[in-house]
Amino acid sequence: MRSRILGTGAYVPDRILTNADLEKMVDTSDSWIIERTGIRERRIVGQDQACSDLAMKAAEKALAKAGVLASQLDLIIVGTCTGDSPLPSTACLVQQKIGATRAAAFDLNAACCGFVYSLALADAYVKTGLQYVLVIGAEVMSSIIDWTDRNTCVLFGDGAGAVVVGKAEGDDGILSIHLHGDGEHSELIQVPGGGSRFPASEQTLNDKLQFVQMKGNETFKVAVKTMEEAVREVLTFNGHSIEDVDVFVPHQANIRILKAVAQRLKFPLEKTVINLDRLGNTSAASIPLALDEAVASGRIRCGDYVLLAAFGAGLTWASSLIRW
Repeated sequence: MRSRILGTGAYVPDRILTNADLEKMVDTSDSWIIERTGIRERRIVGQDQACSDLAMKAAEKALAKAGVLASQLDLIIVGTCTGDSPLPSTACLVQQKIGATRAAAFDLNAACCGFVYSLALADAYVKTGLQYVLVIGAEVMSSIIDWTDRNTCVLFGDGAGAVVVGKAEGDDGILSIHLHGDGEHSELIQVPGGGSRFPASEQTLNDKLQFVQMKGNETFKVAVKTMEEAVREVLTFNGHSIEDVDVFVPHQANIRILKAVAQRLKFPLEKTVINLDRLGNTSAASIPLALDEAVASGRIRCGDYVLLAAFGAGLTWASSLIRW
């Protein structure tokens, strides 16, 4: 038995934060940001929006496209590292908002790999008998960004993407998903404060431990290496070569990373879905946002081999090959 994606959905906030806006906030420039990251603008939540609000809107669109009612869902998984609160889970809030009265719900934190990790669980649950699983990648990265730190504030944006997963028919569906982690590199991308190690306090706020800290150069090297490895692993496992891939949907972190990975794989960049110029790095939301965009535009068609690959804090990395 295989599972497959029955429908996709996406939502981004209305507010656009451009590089020109950031020039007024920190010592940076539009040309530097574009050259180093490929990002021109990103979306930022309104004052009345939290992670569950974005997730709900993406979920409703995915359900509509899948032709599945919220009341039919067996499970909701939200991949996020910026949920509404430490508890309850953002997934439970989404469950209530969309009226999925019979669905179990929980969050999964694998940072930028959160969607692919969550998709792996959905795949496993469908194979063991569940009928419909809603998978959401949703982030409000603006809530954990130090807007005086020019090295990180230019990178991230807010948004949510969702898919409904159910049983596959014929040869289509999720062929395999491969997950990895390495805590030895946990210091490369982290938010030290706010948990049990450094609970929120006046001191943690003064030290800005509630914000993302990232070692950019080291992260770049590991990201390129792990994404290349993840792609080669999933292709080898399924007996395919890179030439068989019709559409590559990678985590949208940095244009230099995407170009480096494509070059090492000898994969044409024009077959790679790239929207980070408009949305920035939306962490767990980036792949489902790009996936929905590719499906909606007709870029992904029935029978295509679709490749997903991501890396994130943890470190985590993951890949999946899908026959659409």
